[in-house]
Amino acid sequence: MQRQQQHRILVIGAGYTGAVAAGRLARRLHREDVTITLVNSSPDFVERVRLHQVAAGQDLGARPLSEMFAGTGVALRVAGVVGVDADHKTVTVTTGTPEDRTPPEQLRYDTLVYALGSGWNTQGVPGAAEYAHEIASRPGALRLRERLARLDAGQPVVVVGGGLTGLEAVTEIAEARPDLDVALAARGEPGDWLSPGARAHLRKVLARLGVTVHEHTAVTGVQPDRVITAGGGTVPSAVTVWTTGFAVHPVAEGSTLETSGTGQIVVDATMRSVSHPDVYAIGDAALATGPGGKPLRMSCASGVPAAWQAADALAARLTGGKLPARTPRYFNQCVSLGRKEGLIQYVTADDRARRAALTGRLAALYKEVVCKGAAWGVAHPTLAVPGRRRRVAGTPEGTGANAAAGAAV
Repeated sequence: MQRQQQHRILVIGAGYTGAVAAGRLARRLHREDVTITLVNSSPDFVERVRLHQVAAGQDLGARPLSEMFAGTGVALRVAGVVGVDADHKTVTVTTGTPEDRTPPEQLRYDTLVYALGSGWNTQGVPGAAEYAHEIASRPGALRLRERLARLDAGQPVVVVGGGLTGLEAVTEIAEARPDLDVALAARGEPGDWLSPGARAHLRKVLARLGVTVHEHTAVTGVQPDRVITAGGGTVPSAVTVWTTGFAVHPVAEGSTLETSGTGQIVVDATMRSVSHPDVYAIGDAALATGPGGKPLRMSCASGVPAAWQAADALAARLTGGKLPARTPRYFNQCVSLGRKEGLIQYVTADDRARRAALTGRLAALYKEVVCKGAAWGVAHPTLAVPGRRRRVAGTPEGTGANAAAGAAV
């Protein structure tokens, strides 16, 4: 019997979601039936949830993707994605620096898992792109780290944004550099989504670390030595850190994939594109619906379960298995407030704060366990997945009942 051609699965982006999806697929499917190629612009896995630590001067060991996926059957390709042609099932990649790029190359796929994630969002504020620092990428965190190291005692640092990233950044910097004048500028009250007890604890920690809080303060401009506020006032700033949200990678919006106004790929409950059924989108790149019909927010907390969902659904469709029926949900929000303090806000399935929250040193340890667990799941992609590998429809052991499901991928 003549074997059919292997089903080509291409995963683009090796952050938490892409790496988890590639590893889960490798555990679910036989190597004889599929090829799984993971494309990433960097040879290393980046623990994005720890980049505020990198910016504050802490050294995190390198995690080469080639070592993580050694022996799994996942092929790593270090390249940057510059285009997706969803109609013709190709992804265009290049390598090298912007000044010395290789000619574009097209990679073909049968199924694409789109996990390019997001970067920082300047919100169009004048001067933010030119003068502010970001910690949404490792290069950005390293640049900020170098800049902070050159600051003399007493110089001002302003973190703009009172969300999770802003809170983690401002407390980490203030703890690492108590000699600096560190401030937080937030449109509302810092942590205004938290329970009353959690907000009170947050304020105590900020005060203990000497952080000046400018609440209900919208920043409308950034200059080399200050930020400008909506009322026309200014706040001195030798270094401005911008943490006002994320913007998705622009490749999807330039394709024929159906995207939302935010540039995210619109997906169904199995994370499959509603316009191109051979494309799955996960993590920040996807507009997915969670409990209560609310869109899942951009976070590792929702991205990893979405990666499980996509990988399991794709494997089920290829092998004739049962489609997963679960909906990604939330349990808590984990916030590090420096190395010695933390805050775990327990939430409802649709991410609304409950009254209960864990604070203090125990919360910091809890957050550390969560971070290490997430990294372990990526570093051990096949050990982290229960179950057994199944044969793909059309192979000698995968014919019959599987054939219809395989045709519907």
